Amino acid sequence: MKNSKVLIILSFISIYIIWGSTYLFNKVAVTELPPFFLASIRFLVAGILMIIMALILKHSFTISKKQMLNSAIASFFFLIYGNGVFVWALKFVDSGFGALIASTQPLFVLFLLRFIDRKPFQKKSIVGVVLGMFGMYLLVNQKELVSSEGRLIGVFMMLTCVLSWSYGSVFVSKADLPKSFLVTTGYQMLVAGTFLLFMSLGFNETWISPVNWSLEVKIAMSLLVVFGGIIAFTAFNYLLKKVSPEKVSTSAYVNPVIALFMGWYFLNEKLSVQSIIASAVLLTGVYFITTRKRK
Repeated sequence: MKNSKVLIILSFISIYIIWGSTYLFNKVAVTELPPFFLASIRFLVAGILMIIMALILKHSFTISKKQMLNSAIASFFFLIYGNGVFVWALKFVDSGFGALIASTQPLFVLFLLRFIDRKPFQKKSIVGVVLGMFGMYLLVNQKELVSSEGRLIGVFMMLTCVLSWSYGSVFVSKADLPKSFLVTTGYQMLVAGTFLLFMSLGFNETWISPVNWSLEVKIAMSLLVVFGGIIAFTAFNYLLKKVSPEKVSTSAYVNPVIALFMGWYFLNEKLSVQSIIASAVLLTGVYFITTRKRK
């Protein structure tokens, strides 16, 4: 029980901090690499590495037809559409602003749970979502965070990605999947990487050899594969089986805060007083949702 609590805490730290940094890394990579090509390489490499790790640790690879189908469905909602299209939209929207759009996820999850499972809203959940949305509004209300070119289509597609990711969270929390989180995540990564590779071909993207990538892109892709893919996504799948989906979705509130501070620190982006206040409101919203009683 004690080890389980430690793993849950470490997993939350992973999806909060690591995923908060991936907006910056994706933005760096997508400025040089085509979006679907970028995502496919990231997921294929991460998936292969995870399968190798599972083999070394002698995890069972036995999978039923239903589990394989569920893995493919989860891969679509999370990685193919939820992440692949989101990376594409980053071509038109700033990374920090993209993270802010993603912070609407807990609201989507709560409403999906209400619609699918008829779960009533608890007072703490309502307070948390309201605070989170208000904090997001404070952040979005800053014009300097928004890039104008293609902004509307970028924002719209990002919102559909958030809806996709939110439904995927609800789906995985009750789906029959392989017991090994390494195997489950590895299968999802390989399915997504293969599908996105065909999408890249379909959109006639120009494939660029890793030899010709800039040093910044090589570093960004390495971090996306190892930390954003293997560590954080495995932690995410683990949490979906251990705690409620709406608690896991609170990463969408913390990620924008991490993204903004990383942009300020590494890219010398402006960090206003309003951003700091908004971040504090968002984190307060996380507190209310994570401390609610699970029925």
